[in-house]
Amino acid sequence: MKNILVVLVALAVLLVLLVATGTIYSIPMWEQVIITQFGKPIGKPVTEAGLHLKAPFIHRVNRLEKRVLAWDGSTTEMPTRDKLYILVDTFARWRIADPLTYFTALTDERSAKSRIDDILGSATREQVAKHDLIEIIRTTKGRDPEYSGEIGELLGESGGFDPINVGRSAIEKKIRDNARGELAAIGIELLDVRFKRINYNPAVERGIFERMISERQQIAERFRSEGQGEAARILGNKDRDLRRIESEAYKQVQEILGEAEAESTAIYANAYAKNAAAREFYRFTKTLEAYDDILDRDSTVILSTDSELFELLKGGRNQTRGSAGSQPAEVSPDLPPDD
Repeated sequence: MKNILVVLVALAVLLVLLVATGTIYSIPMWEQVIITQFGKPIGKPVTEAGLHLKAPFIHRVNRLEKRVLAWDGSTTEMPTRDKLYILVDTFARWRIADPLTYFTALTDERSAKSRIDDILGSATREQVAKHDLIEIIRTTKGRDPEYSGEIGELLGESGGFDPINVGRSAIEKKIRDNARGELAAIGIELLDVRFKRINYNPAVERGIFERMISERQQIAERFRSEGQGEAARILGNKDRDLRRIESEAYKQVQEILGEAEAESTAIYANAYAKNAAAREFYRFTKTLEAYDDILDRDSTVILSTDSELFELLKGGRNQTRGSAGSQPAEVSPDLPPDD
């Protein structure tokens, strides 16, 4: 009897614990609760943090996030208005604005993200198809290029930046505004949508890179051509200036030489006019210098009797022998003089 009483007390205590545990529940600050009875929501969402009561066994606590949640979309291939296929990767931030509507339509977070995939994917594809690639890539509209002058003209002629009418920020805002209405209908508030990455389709990426390289090579070739033309012009001017300078220098040299020769001639003329003996001595020394240049020890000369060299040699030999006290020797005409 005593054992039966202990078992009954234990069962009673267990029943009380089960009732107490199923009746009291807590809510942290980052959660909100939907109470359901046999799978259907009852009452209003419980959003205040703390301890709350519910009917045991009948009611079920369904916890939902109150914090801002992240959505990271998958990379999707989309066509732009200018017929370029690109890979677009987007992300978004959202939160549960209407817990009851959210729970009724989606139940859990995984279903919510799947629904966001559909809505944001469709809105993104629609906006990408309405705009050119340059609009999606560049953030602001009306921005001037950072280069100017000739390089800007060259890039403008060969595929430079086109005018921006909308810009990436405005496209992201349109995607957010278009998707907000559909997400609000299922209790979700869309806070923001952004492009995380935009890439070319690998099938056409190489062709686009080759076109960009070709355009830049055309610009480089034009610069090289203009540089070569400028170099040829500079070299031509250099040769012309060099010839002019050499011609003027040669003219000045000739003028200086002419003036020097004229001055030398004038000095000689004045010397001749002043002293006859000096004139004769000058002629004699110049003649000796000339003979010294054209005659050496092995030279053989045939002279006539009326040549100056014959007279000079004859006069010099006569003077030498006369000074020795002997008779002057006769020099045969047309014979070479003795050594």
